[in-house]
Amino acid sequence: MIYRRCAAEATLLWNAMTKVHTYKLLNSASLSRPRIYRHMASSITAPGDAADVSGAPAKTARSGIAGGVKTLPQVDEPLETGLSPSRSRALRKKRLAIDELSALGFLKTRGYTTADEYNLEELHEALKQQNLYETKRFFSTDNLGVEQNVLYVTAKYQTGSRPREIFFFREGSVVFWNCNDIETNNVLSFLRNFERESYVSTLVHGESEVMPYTYIASTAVDVEGDLVAECSDMNVASRAFFQNGKFYVTQDSDNFLYKYTFSNAIAQSIKLGIWEATLDRYIDSMEYLTEDLKRGRRLRISRASMLRKTGELFALRHSINLSSDLLDAPDFYWDREELEGLYLQVCSYFSITRRTKVMNEKINHCVELAELVSHNLNDAHHIRLEWMIIILIMVEVGFEILHFVEGALHQGKTMHANPYPISEHSA
Repeated sequence: MIYRRCAAEATLLWNAMTKVHTYKLLNSASLSRPRIYRHMASSITAPGDAADVSGAPAKTARSGIAGGVKTLPQVDEPLETGLSPSRSRALRKKRLAIDELSALGFLKTRGYTTADEYNLEELHEALKQQNLYETKRFFSTDNLGVEQNVLYVTAKYQTGSRPREIFFFREGSVVFWNCNDIETNNVLSFLRNFERESYVSTLVHGESEVMPYTYIASTAVDVEGDLVAECSDMNVASRAFFQNGKFYVTQDSDNFLYKYTFSNAIAQSIKLGIWEATLDRYIDSMEYLTEDLKRGRRLRISRASMLRKTGELFALRHSINLSSDLLDAPDFYWDREELEGLYLQVCSYFSITRRTKVMNEKINHCVELAELVSHNLNDAHHIRLEWMIIILIMVEVGFEILHFVEGALHQGKTMHANPYPISEHSA
């Protein structure tokens, strides 16, 4: 009887534990279900909604799933993996628009910044030996004319009716006009031998610019804006304008000044983009220090490393504000008003002035952080030196005490050995 009662109680207890375990499993499954549904909604709900709007039967959604129109992501995959950053989306839209314009007859101009500086003299000689490009101009853009900083070449062997041209800037930028991807990559690889402080390839291609342009008749410019250039020193009489993100250039033999103006603005924008990426990496590298300051922890950087970081920051500020023409139009456009107007118009399209102002604001905040960290490290260093001096004084005092005790003990032993010393006078 007792055995049967114990067996019945054990059975009831087992059933209760089984129900509790089942309830926990169902509860956990219901909690994880919304996450799965969110993933499924991106590929299942959309076709279903489209079917409802169009009036098609509900089985259209199931057929869309079975057809594999869009694969379902994994359950553990975050929702953001299906999306790209805003910059990537903007670049895709931009390239898509340029591809559409290419179908309408527009050509492409591409700009890259691959290094801090080019050795244009050696590059000029190497291009002569290569015998693929003809040097049209190798000129200086400053008033003194001390150093030639722009190399303008054209392809000797034409592959179409339009010329292929390249502008090399000493500041480490290159702009291609009507060059395909294969030729562009070959020239970029060829440039590696003449670069100083080269940039990584990912950064070079990520900060590049592609702009559409086309050739127009001379009469079309008068209708759009009457932009007429008269440069007596170059014997140029050609016209061009910039509208809605597109370059319009007349097909004249001496239109390189206008192409140079457009190329110069593109090169400035790309160089600024490289510096923006450099500043972003610098900010990311200093982020842990702000976290240490906020939490009151010991700063995990040495004084030497902080000094190098400060040097990088001031070198970047020097490049932006002193070594470039981002704050004002170059002196080359001082007596060329129509070219200056085109240059400023393209710079306004790339928001160079606003981006430069934002960068200087960021640099000012980084300078304040660097000064705060440097002062903190210097204070910690001074405190460490003070403690070292205090310890040395304490050690010296300890030795003096030991000498005093040793002298006292020695004197005590002497008195104990001869309690009644006899002097010579008493003798």
